[in-house]
Amino acid sequence: MALASSSSASAITGSSFSRSISASEPKAPQIGLVRLFSRPNLPASSVNYSQRRCSVEPLHAEPKRNDSVAPLAASSVAPGVVEEVQVEDYEGLAKDLENASPLEIMDKALEKFGNDIAIAFSGAEDVALIEYAHLTGRPFRVFSLDTGRLNPETYKCFDEVEKHYGIHIEYMFPDAVEVQALVRSKGLFSFYEDGHQECCRVRKVRPLRRALKGLRAWITGQRKDQSPGTRSEVPVVQVDPVFEGLDGGIGSLVKWNPVANVGSKDIWDFLRSMNVPVNSLHAQGYVSIGCEPCTRPVLPWQHEREGRWWWEDAKAKECGLHKGNLKQEDAAELNGNVKGDSTDVDIFESQNLVSLTRDGIENLARLEGKKEPWIVVLYAPWCRFCQAMEGSYVELADKLAGTGVKVGKFRADTAKEFAQRELQLDSFPTILFFPKHSSRPIKYPSEKRDVDSLMAFVNAFR
Repeated sequence: MALASSSSASAITGSSFSRSISASEPKAPQIGLVRLFSRPNLPASSVNYSQRRCSVEPLHAEPKRNDSVAPLAASSVAPGVVEEVQVEDYEGLAKDLENASPLEIMDKALEKFGNDIAIAFSGAEDVALIEYAHLTGRPFRVFSLDTGRLNPETYKCFDEVEKHYGIHIEYMFPDAVEVQALVRSKGLFSFYEDGHQECCRVRKVRPLRRALKGLRAWITGQRKDQSPGTRSEVPVVQVDPVFEGLDGGIGSLVKWNPVANVGSKDIWDFLRSMNVPVNSLHAQGYVSIGCEPCTRPVLPWQHEREGRWWWEDAKAKECGLHKGNLKQEDAAELNGNVKGDSTDVDIFESQNLVSLTRDGIENLARLEGKKEPWIVVLYAPWCRFCQAMEGSYVELADKLAGTGVKVGKFRADTAKEFAQRELQLDSFPTILFFPKHSSRPIKYPSEKRDVDSLMAFVNAFR
C-alpha cells in the first residue's frame, strides 16, 4: 500500500508523513496545522470509543506542490485557540452509517480527519477507494506498501493511477537490514516452508506500522465478502484494534472501511462504469493481488482468497495488516500454531534485544547489585497488542544500545502463573524496569507504548 495526496505531493520521512508547502503559491493561514492534545488515561473498556478532536478544523491536503518543503513543526497555532477533547462513539457511528453508500462514508471520513487520514492502496480493486475520494471533491492522500516482491503489472498500475488522478502515491518500504537478515538466514522463499507470517511482518506489517504512526485514521478496501472466515463482521468504521496512530496508545487510530458492505460484483460494475485504471492481472484471473511469489490466479468456482498463500491450509488468510479481524482462537491457530505453543512465530526480534529464559528472568528478579538496569517486556507472540507495539519496542532497543541499559523480552504465556505471581503480570504486554540497586521491578503503568513514552519511562529511573 502507499500514501498520496489527491492534490498534494506528500512525502514520508522516517516514521511520519511530512506535508509540503509551496513557496511559490500564496501562503494559507497557519491555524490548525499543529494540534496539541492532552491525552487522558482512558481505561481499556473505553477503547472502542476514543478519538481526540481539536476545535480548529484540520488543514486538508493542498494542491500539487513543487519540491520546496516547510517543516510542519515550524507552523504555529494562533493565540486564543482553545482545544477541546471529545470522545467519539465509533460503534454508534458505524451503526448510523451501516446503510450508507461508500461515497457517503468516504466523505464523512475525509471531512472528519482531513490531512490526518490516508487511503491504503494495494494496486488491486481498491482503486475504487481512490475514485470515491475523488468524487467527494475533497483533498485526499494515498499510500502503498512496496514490499519489493510485487508483480511488474502492479507497479505499472501504480503509475497509471497516479497519472489518472494527478496524485503522488506515498510509498513505504521495508527496512533493508531486516530484509537482508531474513533472506541471508532463510533464503528468498522461506515462506513456502514455514508460513508467510514472518516475511509479511518484515515486508508489510512493520512498514505499515511506521506509516500509520503519522496518521490519526486510515481507509482500507476491506469487504465482508472477501474472506468469510476473517472479514464477515468488518464494520464501516472502527477504532483500530491492532495499530497505533499519531498520538500513540490503544485507541489512537481510526480505521474506515467504506466498501465493507459492497460485493465484489458491485465493485467491478462501479470500476467499469467509471472507466478507471485497474491492474491488468485481474484480466488474467487474479482477484486478490499481493506479492508475486504468494499470489496466483483462481478458478471460476474458487474464492478470491484461495489465490493467496495457496500452499497453506489456514482458515484465516491474513498477512497481518488486518489481523484485528481474527478471532482469538483463529489467530492462535493460524498456520497450525496453537496459543502458547513453542511453534508460534516469535516477535521482538533484534540483535539489541536479549531473549530471557525462565532461569534468566528469575535471576534478574533476585539480583540486587546489577551492573546495568534492564527493561523487559513480558509478552505472548500471538497477542495482538504485543504485535502492535513490536516496532516501538525494537526501536527502543536500538536507541538504548550502548547506553548502559539492557533491553530484554520474556515469553510469559509459557509461564503465566509464575509471571502473575512474581512479575506483576496482569495482561500482555507487561513492561518492567529493573533498577541497578534493587531486585524489585517497576511496572510501566501506561497504555502509551510509543518510543518516546517508553524512553521517558526508562530515563526516569536510570
